[in-house]
Amino acid sequence: MANLLRSIKIGKITLDNNIILAPMAGVNDLSFRQLCKEAGAGLVTTEMISANALARFNSATIRLARVQSDERPVSTQLFGQNVENLVRSAKILAGDIGDREDTKAIRPDIIDFNLGCPAQKVLRQGAGSALLSRPARVKEILKSLREATDLPLTVKIRSGLTDRKKNYIEIAKICCEFVDMISVHARTQAQGYSGKADWDVIAKIKEAVDVPVVGNGDVFTPEDAKKMLEETGCDGVMVGRAALGNPMVFTQIGDYLKTGKYEKLVRDDRLKSLARYLVLAKQHGIGFSILKKQSLYFLRDFPGSVRLRGSVARCENIDALEKMLFS
Repeated sequence: MANLLRSIKIGKITLDNNIILAPMAGVNDLSFRQLCKEAGAGLVTTEMISANALARFNSATIRLARVQSDERPVSTQLFGQNVENLVRSAKILAGDIGDREDTKAIRPDIIDFNLGCPAQKVLRQGAGSALLSRPARVKEILKSLREATDLPLTVKIRSGLTDRKKNYIEIAKICCEFVDMISVHARTQAQGYSGKADWDVIAKIKEAVDVPVVGNGDVFTPEDAKKMLEETGCDGVMVGRAALGNPMVFTQIGDYLKTGKYEKLVRDDRLKSLARYLVLAKQHGIGFSILKKQSLYFLRDFPGSVRLRGSVARCENIDALEKMLFS
C-alpha cells in the first residue's frame, strides 16, 4: 500500500502530516486541541472566532482564541462579513495591533476564514456560508485579509447554498488568488451536516486550483480517510465529528495511511483519553460546563455508557466527576 500520510505546505508553514482537526464550535477548546495534537493531528484549529467581537477586544472571545506552544502549528478560524473588523482581527492575531497582555496568548500560526458554517446565528449576520452567494464580497474580504497580514491564510468552503445553487468552482478560484489552502466541506448549506457528502466536489476543486485542497465530510474511519484521498486526489483530510470524544482517531488514521493497519480502540482507551483531557482542562482553566459536555462525548458507544453518561450529567464539579469515573 502506498504511504498516503504526507506533509502539506501552507504558505511558510509545513505540516508534519495531512490529517487536520476541523473547527468545531463548542468542541475545540484548548485542551481538546492539545489532545488531538498529541494523538497525531497535523494541524488543529480553534473554534469559530467572531471578528466583530475580537475587533472590540471582547474578553470572552480573547479567552476562546487562546493558543499555546504544545499545539503548534495551530490555526485560528475567523468568521464575519465586516471587512474592517476582519482586517482588525487579523492584525490583532498577528500581533500588529493591540499589544496587550491578554492578546499575547492568541497568536496562531495560520488564519482560516469561515465560508462554510450553516448555523442560523451565523447566517443571520451574513457570515459563514451566507457569503457563498456574494462572490464579490468574498473577493473583497480575502484580498483585504491577504494585504493585512503575512500569516498563512486558508479558507473553508461548502459546495454551495443548495443543490441548485452550487458555485464551488467560482468560489474556489476566487479563494485561490489569495489563500494558501482551501478546505472543502462537500455538502451544501441546506444540507447542514445531514445527507451524504459529495466527494466529487472535492475532486473538481482539486483539479481547478493550484493550492493544497483538504477534503471534509463523512470521514468517520481510517478507511474513509484513505478512500477520500484516493478518490478525490485531495492533499489532506479534515476530521470533525469522528474526533468527538475520540482524539485517538488521528492515531488510527495516521497508522492506516502509512501502513495499512491500525489498532481498534476499546473502552479503556477512551477512558485514558478522557483522563488526559481532564488533566489538561484543569491546567487550562476550562469551565466545568464545557468539561462535562466533552466528557459525555468520550463516554459514548460502549457497554454501560448510557448509565455512565447519566452519572456524569449529575456531577456538579470536576472533583466529583473524577471520583465517579476513576476511583
